[in-house]
Amino acid sequence: MPVAVVTDSTAYFPPELVSAHRLTVVPLTVVLNGAEGLEGVETRPSDATRAFGERRVSVSTSRPAPEQFARTYRELLAAGADAVVSVHLSAELSGTVEAAQLAAGAVGERVAVVDSRATGMGLGFPVLAAATAARAGADLATVRDAAVADVARTTTFFYVDTLEFLRRGGRINAAEALLGTALSVKPIMYMADGAIVLRDKVRTASRGLARLVDLAVEAAGDADVDLGVHHLAAPQRAEQLVAALTDRFGGRLHETYVSEAGAVVAAHAGPGLASVVVHRRPDPAG
Repeated sequence: MPVAVVTDSTAYFPPELVSAHRLTVVPLTVVLNGAEGLEGVETRPSDATRAFGERRVSVSTSRPAPEQFARTYRELLAAGADAVVSVHLSAELSGTVEAAQLAAGAVGERVAVVDSRATGMGLGFPVLAAATAARAGADLATVRDAAVADVARTTTFFYVDTLEFLRRGGRINAAEALLGTALSVKPIMYMADGAIVLRDKVRTASRGLARLVDLAVEAAGDADVDLGVHHLAAPQRAEQLVAALTDRFGGRLHETYVSEAGAVVAAHAGPGLASVVVHRRPDPAG
């Protein structure tokens, strides 16, 4: 049986990709105003949006327990998988990678863990690379290396209406959040070495979306690309991004995946999120 590929719920795959690529998704836990649920199973994006609409908002997240990963790995191996490659959101953002590594150590050498250094489709594209290699019959090392190589080909940008949620979650410092609030600017962030970094500041949401498109084109260089577009309670922003990106990339654009971000990202970004993930395809000429 091919190598099994495991990921977590923060890839925010469109549902058809999970079944098509035979992926196993381990959910993170979200607590919204005291109500605990597994992301994507018991807690949906609409639950996070509804929580943000309440007068007082309390949101927290937690990684899967190492025992949950270990149980998943053992079940896959017992079902006939030759090995398992487990690819997860950035260790700078969550303890999920650490939990997976602890579980892999308990299960044995047939499990390899990869830190995607991102989330959303920044995680999703390396997962798909691993799944494609696994489906072709590659061994553990080759499937793991396919995911690692794809991490370097993926760049994530996102726009948020406010830095406040990132500050609350400890993903940026208070000084950056205060500066953004004081100047009434709209921040554009990106993933750098697995961490969230302020990239640009704009005055309006429309300028923010336009800047996301420019940054995506810059990140692509001359490469053909696939794109991931995420939003949170802002489907019209996703539609605008897809239209603009399709126009700018033309024939260089192959696949575009659009999905709403889940409660884990919602907890730290807040409603209004819009994100573009650029995946540079390998040069077929080598």
